[in-house]
Amino acid sequence: MKIFVLAERDKAIRKLCAGARRLADQVELVVLNERQITPGVADKTWVVPVPADSMAEDALDTIQALLASEKPDMLFVEPTRRMKLMTGRLAARLGTSVVTDVLTIEDAGVSAMYFGGIAHRHVEAVGALAILAIGPGVFGDAVASGTDAVVTLDYVAPAKPITRRSVTAIENSGVDLTAAKRVVGAGRGIAAEEDLAMVRDFAAAVGAELGCTRPLVEAEHWLPRELYIGVSGLMLSPDVYIAVGISGQTQHTVGIDRSGTVIAINKDKNAPIFNQADYGLVADLYKALPKLIEQFK
Repeated sequence: MKIFVLAERDKAIRKLCAGARRLADQVELVVLNERQITPGVADKTWVVPVPADSMAEDALDTIQALLASEKPDMLFVEPTRRMKLMTGRLAARLGTSVVTDVLTIEDAGVSAMYFGGIAHRHVEAVGALAILAIGPGVFGDAVASGTDAVVTLDYVAPAKPITRRSVTAIENSGVDLTAAKRVVGAGRGIAAEEDLAMVRDFAAAVGAELGCTRPLVEAEHWLPRELYIGVSGLMLSPDVYIAVGISGQTQHTVGIDRSGTVIAINKDKNAPIFNQADYGLVADLYKALPKLIEQFK
């Protein structure tokens, strides 16, 4: 079996290549420029030399030509927004579809989350190429291996390229929650932006990184998007997840399903988050967190 990996970030590249190595005799990596080369993770790395004045999404024609030539059995994709856009278009051209939120891969097909994570489904590829979007944590502690063989492709310019009108810098927290062993999630129970300082202090006291629910990102704009945990955000698998002021709607809990231990702090004893939690503390977070911070100092 031959598996190709298409990814942007080093950590995802390593994990997807490691998972592919468990299943395939041949593992090959596709990256969009030389800066994304990760050595020693695949049998071969294919570099798409996207011109500096072009959008990375315009690499699609080059990737399609590569797949047609090399004929892999599967394509593992990092589920970033750019990769989702590219592989969705690629699947449409190939007459297939992208299987998203993949959880396990078996000989007869794959299992994936369905209906926002409230159910799982079994899926089989309809064409010769199975395109699978796989998030962090699926392959656990698998380790990648390979050579440093690199082949630079001839760039195939699209007939209708994307035109870049402007570039706007986006604030980045610099935190990779997918790699964190402990995560504290802040929810809508936080009354004001300045109160996040208390949650940050608590996270620091227990040696955790800070994440959040969707409203704090998209409604309040208190935190950057890469900290949002949930069905359209991050899918995490930390050793410990502590939900602070989070009600526990399915859209969020899907993102923490694979946590080792879940702890919830909420003043509403009937909050759905307690159904997900291994341990729960029914308390006002504004009274509980200062005491917990002092306890962990």
